[in-house]
Amino acid sequence: MSVELRAVPRAHGALPVLGHVLKLWRDPLGFLKSLRSTGELVRVDLGTMPMYVATTAGLVQEITVKKARSFEKGRLYDRVRPLVGDGLATASGDIHRRHRRLMQPMFHKERISWYSEVMSSRAMALAESWTDGQELAVEQAMGEYAIETLAETMFSTDIGRPAVAAVRRNLPVILKNMLIRAASPKLFDRLPIRPNRDFDAASQSMREVIDEVIAGTRRSGDTSRPDLLSVLLDARDADTGAALTDAEVRDELVTILFAGTETTASTLSWTFHELARHPDVEKQLVAEIDEVIGDRQVTIEDIPRLPAIRRVLDEVIRLYGVTLLMRRTTEEVELGGVSVPPGTEIAFSLYALHRDPELYENADEFDPDRWLPERRAAIGREEFVPFGSGNRKCIGDVFAWTEATIALATILRRWQLRPLPGHEPKAAASAMAHPDHVPMRVVARA
Repeated sequence: MSVELRAVPRAHGALPVLGHVLKLWRDPLGFLKSLRSTGELVRVDLGTMPMYVATTAGLVQEITVKKARSFEKGRLYDRVRPLVGDGLATASGDIHRRHRRLMQPMFHKERISWYSEVMSSRAMALAESWTDGQELAVEQAMGEYAIETLAETMFSTDIGRPAVAAVRRNLPVILKNMLIRAASPKLFDRLPIRPNRDFDAASQSMREVIDEVIAGTRRSGDTSRPDLLSVLLDARDADTGAALTDAEVRDELVTILFAGTETTASTLSWTFHELARHPDVEKQLVAEIDEVIGDRQVTIEDIPRLPAIRRVLDEVIRLYGVTLLMRRTTEEVELGGVSVPPGTEIAFSLYALHRDPELYENADEFDPDRWLPERRAAIGREEFVPFGSGNRKCIGDVFAWTEATIALATILRRWQLRPLPGHEPKAAASAMAHPDHVPMRVVARA
């Protein structure tokens, strides 16, 4: 370890051999949020391996944008690579650049327009399936909506139906255990405990089924459909003309499933919870939906005409955003006045950053009006990065916002969701700060 790194303050509560792993297991969100009071750059020990957490917007901007060429994907991505391979989330260097170029057409405006029709029909089917007075677990309902919508945009033919079923069955198991597994020492993977067995079985099952669907689509020769699988199978590198291998296609599909499911499901679940706690905000949204949409189905043209929904979504994802991201230095780089040698693990939490009281007034309070134009101007671009920034910014951000907006506008027009007594939702750490349980009653809107 360099002399300068030795001077970086260490987070409190480290244990011999385990380091801060127990703190991350017991209260990952609270622990990450607490690091800001220790310093701008803080040492956290994952077992015996040191990791340095950047806690300010300025340092996160340096890592992701200004000095991004000095970093590669870090330990977090190494640990999930056996599951997602070299998909866009884990790939580095030339592989990342090539795959991002190949996948960009999947998220062009005309593609999003087609996907939005699927989103709208799925949201309508969900709203029509509920009955007045019905009780439901909102996080489960939103998870199923997100999985089914994403799976239908991926696999539009009958060949893909087994994959849709496998995703619905296995993805929740994988997401539940992924972050803790990634942050824990590798030797923990071999412990004969149920979370490890469930994770390994679900991962293997989902990969195998998606491999079969890819092979079946190849054999059928039909790649003319507008779904994500067909786009990936048809993709060609502009310089070399090379196509993606079946393994590369599978890795990208699995990556999209992880990135696209939890983001939407968590954001929608927290939104219904917060709207129930703030009926004045819900009333404003319903008035906007009535004026813009009326009784017809929501379309992609409606999205920019629903600014109140966008403010609510911005505020929800600020409060309950991405838990932890990691990078590894590839050369010596200066961060916060400290010279960091190559091979150093650097992390940052968007969840903690977006709750920094030095950046946001009443940082832990739900306040969509902070995103009104006259107030948003005071929030710097580097201070609010819900989907990351730089060349690693999430490629599907427009997809996610479109899906969440359509779902909200469709459901709120018809239903009120009211909390059931006995449980207050708590944020649990996975890729996002998702709610543990959101029990609510469906009430028909007058």
